[in-house]
Amino acid sequence: MKRDRLETVIVVMAKAPRPGATKTRLTPTLTSEQAASLYEALLWDTFDLVRGLGWADLAVAISPPESRQYFANHTPVGTRLLSIEGVDIGDCLDQALGFLLDLGYGKVIALNADGPSLPAAFLLQANQLLDDHQVVFGEGEDGGYYLAGVKGKHSQLFEEIAWSTAAVLEQSLAKAAAVGLSAATTPRWYDIDTIENLRRLVDELPALDGGRLVHTRRLLSKLKLL
Repeated sequence: MKRDRLETVIVVMAKAPRPGATKTRLTPTLTSEQAASLYEALLWDTFDLVRGLGWADLAVAISPPESRQYFANHTPVGTRLLSIEGVDIGDCLDQALGFLLDLGYGKVIALNADGPSLPAAFLLQANQLLDDHQVVFGEGEDGGYYLAGVKGKHSQLFEEIAWSTAAVLEQSLAKAAAVGLSAATTPRWYDIDTIENLRRLVDELPALDGGRLVHTRRLLSKLKLL
């Protein structure tokens, strides 16, 4: 009998692009509209990254829930859409991971929506590390993490963390150790949060496979940033 799911699912933590509320740290170098359009391009390229792996299903955790229709219109066929509403980032992560574990996935990896230049090899490494560890984090260059993977419910990992600070990964690893969970990390990478991050991406694009980040390349070209 054909299985209706793979062992692993990658859930992209996403919000619908909205001028004035999305990627505000890129303004005023970019207008609010341009910043929102850039986030949308990064988001779509993140979907493409996951869909191209072949070994993981794609899910999208949507917050706030009322933006669900946007994602229904812009995600690949077969994407699992989860409406999430939490008090903070940790609550949203815990809800998304727990829901997908309840569906029967053996491994669930939550991924940021704004770092599609992430090497696919890092995602594969995260999946493989979960064979021997209960938790895996992708080390972010800003002190946070770009992915969090689990193969069981561990709500404690997402409680009492100073979200959106440089202490997130350190606190999360300490929390894992405190509750007796074996944790591992994948190599450092960055998200597109600042103009400096964006300039770095522009500099690195020529070295990437031309078939990657097609939406971001198109938008940057339109904005005359390439």
